[in-house]
Amino acid sequence: MSAQTRQMIGSLLVAAIIVAVTIIAVTSKLGPTSAAELEQREDRAKERQEQREERLEEREDSGGEGG
Repeated sequence: MSAQTRQMIGSLLVAAIIVAVTIIAVTSKLGPTSAAELEQREDRAKERQEQREERLEEREDSGGEGG
């Protein structure tokens, strides 16, 4: 086996390790269900905003007549 062949195999192994580590790092940060989780968070935030708006409207309807 020539030095060039050994260097090529070594480079390919290092590249494969880098790819594997990158995939593991990204997957551990985002998680396999991150898109679904983000969507749920957005839905909850929208729901909370709607509830705030409803409460504000109720306050305006009931409190606006007293002054």
